Amino acid sequence: MKVFSIVSIVLGLSVLISCSIENRPVTNSHSLFDQSNLIAWCIVPFDSEERSPEERAAMLQELGISQLAYDWRQQHLPTFEAELEALKKHNIDLRAVWFWIDQDSVGYLGEDNETLWDKMVANEVRTECWFSFSPQYFEGLSDEEKRQRAIRFIADFRKRAKQQNCTLGMYNHGDWFGNPINQLAIIDSLGSDHLGMVYNFHHAHHEINEFPALLEKMQDHLLCINLNGMVEGGEKIVALGEGDRELEMLQAIQNSNYRGPIGIIGHQDRDVKEVLVQNLRGLNQLKAELK
Repeated sequence: MKVFSIVSIVLGLSVLISCSIENRPVTNSHSLFDQSNLIAWCIVPFDSEERSPEERAAMLQELGISQLAYDWRQQHLPTFEAELEALKKHNIDLRAVWFWIDQDSVGYLGEDNETLWDKMVANEVRTECWFSFSPQYFEGLSDEEKRQRAIRFIADFRKRAKQQNCTLGMYNHGDWFGNPINQLAIIDSLGSDHLGMVYNFHHAHHEINEFPALLEKMQDHLLCINLNGMVEGGEKIVALGEGDRELEMLQAIQNSNYRGPIGIIGHQDRDVKEVLVQNLRGLNQLKAELK
């Protein structure tokens, strides 16, 4: 059994999760896209079946996916503790939790985010916190003013994350903050302690041609890369294997120094199990074509 698989199984027995990419590397480039290295992402609010926490965790176990990044909406907050219990029961590692920042005050994450944070603290959840800002957060500011405002907020957020032994992951959700170059500038200012990046193909159709150069700059800071079918100027969500550019992007990842986890997304408003199966099938086809 691969070292990564052993670690994944052991950590799956607990919700007290270690968060940094450094202590969770895969062993070689060939295992990057293996099932054991996949994180399910965007599977909670986009599931037309509206699975319960137990049903969701059981589905992931059935599919052989042992890690979850938790995307949520307000209606899911009351069942967060049930989510933790179900993940523990089915040996699923809670690898990340999502935060969408649409408040404008440093030190306050917003009402729903603060509710989730309190639940994380109460349940001793230690994981990655993937986050991005609403475009309104930076409205009317110059690029330098945006950078300084982001730095102030992230510096404060990181203080509480470190107290909880969590790591922040800046997420490329578009607009100014979603630009990897702007995120790298923030890391240059704040340092990479408990701070990294999450790169999502489905928010990066406009960066396909620049991806190899961007990856070289990002690779030491990446916590996760989430895959998607890729068409230059195309639709946001495309199944893996149905685009015309994702193969070359996967090849670039395999040829890089990146050895962290890979996300498989369920970002469609239909049965998320069907979506995951479709993307797993496409990923397997793409893997067979990698050099």
